[in-house]
Amino acid sequence: MNKPLQETQKNVEPKDPKPPERVIGFMSKRHFASAFSAILLLAAIASLFVNGINFGLDFTGGTLIELKYENPANLEGIRQQLKDDGYGSAVVVNFGSERDVLVRIQTSDAELGDEIAAALRSAASASVELKRVEFVGPQIGEELRDDGGIGLLFALAVVMVYVALRFQYKFSFGAVAALAHDVVIVLGIFSVLQLDFDLTVLAAILAVIGYSLNDTIVVSDRIRENFRKIRKSSPSDVIDISLTQTIGRTLITSLTTLLVLLALFFVGGELIRNFSIALIVGVVIGTYSSVYVAANILMVLNVSKEDLIVVEKEGENLEDLSNIQNIDP
Repeated sequence: MNKPLQETQKNVEPKDPKPPERVIGFMSKRHFASAFSAILLLAAIASLFVNGINFGLDFTGGTLIELKYENPANLEGIRQQLKDDGYGSAVVVNFGSERDVLVRIQTSDAELGDEIAAALRSAASASVELKRVEFVGPQIGEELRDDGGIGLLFALAVVMVYVALRFQYKFSFGAVAALAHDVVIVLGIFSVLQLDFDLTVLAAILAVIGYSLNDTIVVSDRIRENFRKIRKSSPSDVIDISLTQTIGRTLITSLTTLLVLLALFFVGGELIRNFSIALIVGVVIGTYSSVYVAANILMVLNVSKEDLIVVEKEGENLEDLSNIQNIDP
């Protein structure tokens, strides 16, 4: 038999969950962080306008020549020899072993490979074998550069839409601002140091976007959760609590990633050195931006608990009460 279910409703306001014992005041330093980010961005943008980006062979077009030496090659000697022969812009790196050499010249010429090999044979004490010659036309390089830029913009647009749907539009502005901040600073570093920007570096920047987004999503999810649980604290306090709760995970993830990237930088060889530099800078800046850019934008946009309230459907409570009364004890 069904017995009437008698419930005593008590208007007791739920208590806020206990915050961490020690809350780091991240938002109290947000004005200094904003000034620091502004200085970095202005310096990066100024360098991009003044120095530009040193695009590699993938984007400018040219000739790639692979040579194999009988003995370990002296890269400095090869660079000097090519400079004396009128190829001052040639880039010379090891390709695999110390006997394999890759020469990249921003000139497209069918006979350039034979000329380079002959010049280096005359200066070498041992035999030099010409293994392959590849050409990249300037039109193909220009298409790669344009497509790469469109790809970056498309990635930022998709991120903005995803975060707006997953969280709230204020979070999407913070996430995209953090990603754009990271990309501009990485590009600025390459512009200041005039490092070669090739397809591997472009892939690294796309990886930085993914890494930084993942970190920002974790922080945003905790901020949203705490805004719904902690009702008596100010937005800056809620954000400080959220960042304190996630900072351990953020630092451990960043440090373990940096260990791998430092290994690639020191022992990975010349071909992926710029790739590892872009990722190292991106991971460091991405960790910083997930704390002081994305969260800072939320403060600027005056995020509040009202922005994150879950809207209940009309009549949902009555339906739940009806289901409870029909329970057979």
